Amino acid sequence: MTASAWLSGARLLTNVLAFVSTFLMARLLAPEDFGLVAIGTSIQMIALAITELSMAQALIQHRDPTENHYHTAWTMGVGRGAVLGLILALLAQPIAGIYQDARLANVIYALALGIFISGMGNPRQAMLERDLIFWQQFVLSVTGKVASIVASVALAVILRSYWALIAGVLASQIVNVVLSYVLIPFRPRFSLRHLGEMWSFSVWLSLGRAINTINWRFDQLLVGNILGQSVLGLYSVGSNLSQLPTREALAPINATLFPALSRIADEPERLYQGFRKAQSVLIYAALPLGLSLSLIAEPLITLAMGQKWLGAVPVVQVLTVVFALQTFGSMVQPLGMATGHTRLLFWRDLQMFFVRLPVIIAGTVLYGLPGLIISRVLTGLIAAGVNMVLVRRILRMSLRDQVVGNWRSLAGAMGMAGGTLAMQAWLFDIDVTQAGPGMLLAEVALSLALGFALYLGTSFLLWWAVGRPEGAEQQLLGLGGKLLRKLGRKT
Repeated sequence: MTASAWLSGARLLTNVLAFVSTFLMARLLAPEDFGLVAIGTSIQMIALAITELSMAQALIQHRDPTENHYHTAWTMGVGRGAVLGLILALLAQPIAGIYQDARLANVIYALALGIFISGMGNPRQAMLERDLIFWQQFVLSVTGKVASIVASVALAVILRSYWALIAGVLASQIVNVVLSYVLIPFRPRFSLRHLGEMWSFSVWLSLGRAINTINWRFDQLLVGNILGQSVLGLYSVGSNLSQLPTREALAPINATLFPALSRIADEPERLYQGFRKAQSVLIYAALPLGLSLSLIAEPLITLAMGQKWLGAVPVVQVLTVVFALQTFGSMVQPLGMATGHTRLLFWRDLQMFFVRLPVIIAGTVLYGLPGLIISRVLTGLIAAGVNMVLVRRILRMSLRDQVVGNWRSLAGAMGMAGGTLAMQAWLFDIDVTQAGPGMLLAEVALSLALGFALYLGTSFLLWWAVGRPEGAEQQLLGLGGKLLRKLGRKT
C-alpha cells in the first residue's frame, strides 16, 4: 500500500501538472507547433523502441543482481544512447525532406541529444521498483515534470515557438538523469560481463516493445504526412489528454504489480486471487475517470484551451472511453512479465501490429481524422479482447469471469453516462462557442459532481443488494475507514 501510495501520489501530481501544462501551452502555441514536435517525438520513440534492451526489467527479474549487472546495464544504456543519437542526427535532414519542413531537422537534432542524455541514467532505479521503494520515484517524476513545465512555459511566453516544447523534453531528461545519481548513489564503469545473461530474459520483451511502439506511434507519422501538421496537433494533443485519466493515472498499480506478482508467480492460487483483486480495483477506478473526461471534453477544452482546439474534442470524447475499456486487459503485461511469458507478449504485439496498422492506414486515407478515430475504436476493442484471452491462457481465468466479475463497475458507468448526458441536455443545451466562461465552468463542475455521485451511488447500491461481496467497493470503504481513523487520531 505504501509503494502504491507513493506512485499514486506522483502520478496524480504529475497528471495534474500535465493537464495544466497542456492547457497553458495550448493557449500560447498553435496546433501546428504541437504537430511538428509530435512527428519528431514519434520518430524518437520508435527509434528507442527498436533498440530497446529492457535492462531494467532484467534487473528486476534477477534474483540476486551484482554490481557487474548494474555496470552492464549502464554500459548498454550509454552505448545505445550514443549510437542511436548519432544515427538520428544523420537522418534528420532526409526526414525533414520527406515532410517538406526544414524545421523538423532541428527538432530531430534536439531529440537526438535527449536520447544520449537519457542513456546515461542510473540503472539502480530498477532496484527501487523491485523492492517496492518508490519515494525516490516520486521525487524524480514530480521534479522532472516541474522542470519540463517551467522550461516550456517560459520559452513559450518568450518565443511563442515549437522550441518551447523541445525545451520541456530536454529539461525533464537532464533533471531526471542528474537526480537519479543524487538520490541513488552509484559509480558506473564500463562492463559487458553479464550481457548474455540479461539479454536472454529481455530479448522477447524488447522485440515486443519495439513492435508495440511502432504500432502505436505510426498513426502520428501517417497523420502528419497525409493530413498535415495542424490536424496532427489536434490529434496528438487530444490523444495525450485521453490517456491521462486512465492509462497514466492508473499506471502506479501496474508498476507495482510486476514486482508484486513476481514474488508469488510460483503460487498459482495466490497469483490468481491477487490478480483478480487488483483487476477489480483498476477497472473500478478507470471507468469513471475515463468517462468523466469524455463527458466534459467540449466545455473543458473550449474553456481551458480556446476555440482553435475544438477539433480535438471528438478525439478526447472517443478515446478516453476506449482507454477505459482497455483496462479489462491491460494487466496482462505485468502478469506476463512476472510469470515469464515474455515470448507470448511478443506474439501478442506482433499480431496486433498486423491487425492495427492496415485498419489505421485505411481509415485515415479514406476518411481522414474521423476514419482514424473509428479505426482506433475498433483496434482498441480488439486489443482489449486479445489481452483478456492471454489472461485466460496464463491464469485460467475465463473471459466471463473477467467481465461479469466487474459488472457493478459497468453498471455504475452506464448510470453515470446516462444521467450526466441527460443533465447536460437539459441545462446546457447551448453552442459552446457562444457560451461564456462562467457557463462552461458550471457545466464542467456539475457534470463531474453528478457523474461521480451517480457512479458511486449505483455501484454501491448494487454491491449492497447482492450481499456486499468482496470487491473494489469493500476495499474503498476500508481505505476510507483507515483515513478517517488517522484523521481522528490527529485531531
